[in-house]
Amino acid sequence: MDVKQLNTALKQKKLLSDDKIKVLEKEKLALKTSSTWEDFLLEKKVISEDDLLKLKSEILGIEIVDLRNLQIPQDVLNLVPEPIAHRHKVISFAKTKENLSLAMMDPEDIQTRDFIQKKTGLKIQTFLVGKTSLDAGLSRYHSSLEKEIKHLFTPEGKSVTEGAKAEGESADDSLKKMAEEIPVIRVVDTLLEYAVFEKASDIHIEPQESAVTVRYRIDGVLHDVMTLPKVIQAAIVARVKVLANLKIDEHRLPQDGRFKIDKEGYKFSLRVSTIPIFDGEKVVIRLLDESAKAQSLEDLGFEKSAYDMISRNIKKPHGMLLITGPTGSGKSTTLYTVLSMLNTKNVNISTIEDPVEYRITGTNQMQVSPKIGLTFAIGLRALLRQDPNIIMIGEVRDKETAEEAVHAAMTGHVVFSTLHTNTAAGALPRLLDIGVEAYLIASTVNAVLAQRLVRVICKDCKTQMEIDDATYESLSKLFHLEKLMPVLLKEGVVPAKTKNFKDLVFFKGKGCDKCNNSGYKGRMGIHEILEVTPEIGDMIMQHKSAQEIQEQAEKNGMVLMWEDGFIKAIKGITSVDEILRVSKE
Repeated sequence: MDVKQLNTALKQKKLLSDDKIKVLEKEKLALKTSSTWEDFLLEKKVISEDDLLKLKSEILGIEIVDLRNLQIPQDVLNLVPEPIAHRHKVISFAKTKENLSLAMMDPEDIQTRDFIQKKTGLKIQTFLVGKTSLDAGLSRYHSSLEKEIKHLFTPEGKSVTEGAKAEGESADDSLKKMAEEIPVIRVVDTLLEYAVFEKASDIHIEPQESAVTVRYRIDGVLHDVMTLPKVIQAAIVARVKVLANLKIDEHRLPQDGRFKIDKEGYKFSLRVSTIPIFDGEKVVIRLLDESAKAQSLEDLGFEKSAYDMISRNIKKPHGMLLITGPTGSGKSTTLYTVLSMLNTKNVNISTIEDPVEYRITGTNQMQVSPKIGLTFAIGLRALLRQDPNIIMIGEVRDKETAEEAVHAAMTGHVVFSTLHTNTAAGALPRLLDIGVEAYLIASTVNAVLAQRLVRVICKDCKTQMEIDDATYESLSKLFHLEKLMPVLLKEGVVPAKTKNFKDLVFFKGKGCDKCNNSGYKGRMGIHEILEVTPEIGDMIMQHKSAQEIQEQAEKNGMVLMWEDGFIKAIKGITSVDEILRVSKE
């Protein structure tokens, strides 16, 4: 609910005076708390939860429901998956043939309402609920799950697996039985469905000493989603292994697998990795949206100068473009976007990847398989006999692959690949370290792109922020701010009369229900692109350091990654905190 609207109502009902509200606003600002205004008022105990709830009910015109003493049928409760109930503060508590009654702390959360309506096919009736009442409703999930999984265990508390072992049944068979139990299937299906809804990139299932924690990586940051009873741990891991076609009875070695989910409205490929840790097996599931449409370079966050530079280099008839950055920095997405731009009927595009993350219609995609001897280098040799115009190599990992890639670029092919270095300039000495000859690097590499992902400020709670002296001092120690102003003027993101960094206006997200109080929604890339000019080619031949190469590239007009971050911060796309988080000079 709008803060101004709430404050006006508080004053009209004489629950808080104008002076008291101003004092509280200053206090909240000084504390720099991420709490919402409503939560802050409750924390300070200046208004009771019941009074606040009645006030909201009057303003919104929505009836209040109390879940504390309400009997909720189990099948009705389960219509809203537990993770969604927890994260979006919503519970289904009554159902008729056509209608579903939802208790919500934010009845205006249209996205969640639409999701539940689409999932259930029922007309939604919304009710307002308080935090204490909602917590009582949420506790029903945990207790109901424990009741459901009781039959998986003997009266002595031993799991079906342990009992089966005693009767001579193999651990493999008994774990398979557990993995096919309805409660276990429901938990895993819920975790997957909810991850898709929240646009999570990864699911972490982490065994602890006395429980199992589930976390999602959303917009690059991990969030706790739910805590499961320890007793269900083996069954959940077994269920994921069954889906990914892994060895159920192998608990001592890491395993990798994959499976797909294909439902109406979405199609995902899921990569599964398991590792043995002290308290059991940890599972990480990476979600890759196969139904996602190819984005444009502008959508990925390329500014005009960077866009022009990339466009110029991918249109060259031969040579190599390298993309660098850590795992999860969006390298593959950028590569696929570039390939989609070049994908016409006039060219033959072939790729060799580990694994194939996204399918591109009209391209030939090969997946490496070291178990049978199909490595990047061997696959690349085979691809060169297939008359390709454009080759994409998932990653340059060793000397053999690097040399094959360089020779492909020399013999008239366009080659795209990724490399693990922190900066664009660092990629060139890295190739030397791998063992590629300097003259080959200088004559085949057209450009190197380095990138990171920053979170985008939520549009619903974006607000201006000032750079105080303490923040300026801190930024000055990390970034060369004097170098920044000419770049900003050149890129045309600040008025020509701007002279001082402290005159710049930045933004941040206050946090709201639309972004789960994080202040961010979605991600975008920040980039730096190094073109291999004749001067830089000579420096490679002389085995110059990454720092010297970068200095020359800057003279040639390269915008550094952190500078690109500040350009986006001034445009109100991201925050200064995000630039600090992902890129430091």
